[in-house]
Amino acid sequence: MPAVQLLLLACLVWGVGARTAQFRKANDQSGRCQYTFSVAGPDESGCPEQGQAMSAIQDLQRDGREQRAAMESTKARLSSLEDLLHRLTLGQAAAPWDTQEGRPQTELELAYSNLVRDKSALEEEKRRLEAENRDLARRLESSSKEVARLRRGQCPQARSTSEDVPPGSKEVSKWNLENVDFQELKSELTEVPASLILKESPSGHPRSEEGGTGCGELIWVGEPVTLRTAETLTGKYGVWMRDPQAAYPYTQETTWRIDTVGTDVRQVYEYDLISQFLQGYPSKVHVLPRPLESTGAVVYQGSLYFQGAESRTVIRYELYTETLKAEKEIPGAGYHGQFPYSWGGYTDIDLAVDETGLWVIYSTEAAKGAIVLSKLNPENLELEQTWETNIRKQSVANAFIICSTLYTISSYSLPDATVNFAYDTGTGSSKALTVPFKNRYKYSSMIDYNPLEKKLFAWDNFNMVTYDIRLSQM
Repeated sequence: MPAVQLLLLACLVWGVGARTAQFRKANDQSGRCQYTFSVAGPDESGCPEQGQAMSAIQDLQRDGREQRAAMESTKARLSSLEDLLHRLTLGQAAAPWDTQEGRPQTELELAYSNLVRDKSALEEEKRRLEAENRDLARRLESSSKEVARLRRGQCPQARSTSEDVPPGSKEVSKWNLENVDFQELKSELTEVPASLILKESPSGHPRSEEGGTGCGELIWVGEPVTLRTAETLTGKYGVWMRDPQAAYPYTQETTWRIDTVGTDVRQVYEYDLISQFLQGYPSKVHVLPRPLESTGAVVYQGSLYFQGAESRTVIRYELYTETLKAEKEIPGAGYHGQFPYSWGGYTDIDLAVDETGLWVIYSTEAAKGAIVLSKLNPENLELEQTWETNIRKQSVANAFIICSTLYTISSYSLPDATVNFAYDTGTGSSKALTVPFKNRYKYSSMIDYNPLEKKLFAWDNFNMVTYDIRLSQM
């Protein structure tokens, strides 16, 4: 990576507030290289001083220690579970047999099954922590080298501005967005060149700045309200939802939740009342006939819609009858890590619901990683209409749809992220936004819109939260 890109990377990683910054360089009269950042705001920003750089390195080292501690804790729990599994296996072999049923005791079988599931979840968490630890080590090494270079006062040989800072989305492509090992870094990078990725275009709809209850453009997202926290490691990330068009026997209160950590995700927890959801007492547990993948599931008109594991197939599961009603392959859609959001999680196919119906958000090889948006028939899952945007799917942390407009989130981990892009399907136009969005727990893996409640539902690092929103009037 050229030295000038390393310097720009240092500015991005150390968060020097230049979210709408422009980068320039030139030689002064004595031939020395100068770097300049211009910010469209009251606060100026630039590359970090040595003290700021050291502070950033200390933060990375602290994060590394925390990751190692978490990984050691996970290893210890995994070792304990493996020991318990071994002892249970021996106990199962020696367990008394039911002479009438001809099988071991039910309680032992159930305990063994639960331990196997927990062991699988712990192994998944261990792999994730190891990957994050490696990423932190790489970032720390890169930052240390950059600080050493800054101390030496080295200035790279000047090249043309058109080579170093290419216009538009070419700048983003320099950061190798296909490398999933740098997902968290990618989500932070996209906040800086937002105005460069997309050229702002008019929405085509005259709207006032007053809040309204109907359709309009998203102009405000409130502070997150935490409803409950998952109890186990399998709840690190997941999806929860209510049906905006509830069908008998369900009501507007009925809530569903799925923990999506693991390799065989089938359990859907159903809560008849909001109070049961808040207290963690499910009314029923559905076991899906096929495992699902990612956090992109939704409930709409009495059915659960989800992506089948390791496939580009969208499935409709009717909750009341507990039967599969329809399934449909999304033509050309990437799956199982080909075009996920920046946080990963195999979020290649994301389903959404708004005032107008059911949608699917994905990407294809033909679209070269840009977000593709299709309207689905909720009965048979046929694609009714499709739009190809110019927003790179892997450069945003998540997406949702309000009033037929797609909105994206800049980062899943930064506490002060933004709703950074909007794509209006009515006009086929995109524009950059800067609507503040809070990641209170710094790991938002699911964000969906509920058109009945006019709220955003999110899953942020074990926590299920909601956000109030405000729309402009049409």
